[in-house]
Amino acid sequence: MSETFQTNHQLQIVVLTVSDTRTKKTDTGGQLVQRIAKDNEWVIVDYAIVADDIGAIRAQISDWLERDEIDAIITTGGTGIAKRDVTLEAVQPLFEKEISGFGELFRYVSFTEDIGTKALLSRATAGVVNEKAIFVLPGSRGAVKLAMERLILPEIYHIYTELTKHQEHT
Repeated sequence: MSETFQTNHQLQIVVLTVSDTRTKKTDTGGQLVQRIAKDNEWVIVDYAIVADDIGAIRAQISDWLERDEIDAIITTGGTGIAKRDVTLEAVQPLFEKEISGFGELFRYVSFTEDIGTKALLSRATAGVVNEKAIFVLPGSRGAVKLAMERLILPEIYHIYTELTKHQEHT
């Protein structure tokens, strides 16, 4: 966690796995997000698995966006280039602002430290809606671990602070 942006606020997140085949028992990516979050004393407010379907993905995200207690949404799965990979198409139109550096850094770190040129197939991204950060991650454990440990954990409190700082001055 970045020393500069530590807060006393306990982050409250939700986790969405997008998959036609995973169950809560076999969802290793979603389970890893939750384990890392809990290890960092974040609260898991909700967890769901939905099919690779734009309507289903968008409906679940939209429900969570209406809940004030949620600080961030982390999705896993559906970020590749296969025809059924539609998480980006479901989530990106909801963004008020895209955090394009997240996807760029994710692919860079994936390329240099993990999977080489296969990183160019990833469509991982992040954005902001209703003062909530949304992170769209691939579903593999390696990708989740990399995104959580190298990108999200070091910056999540900075992101939270930026999204909520107007509230501190009212």
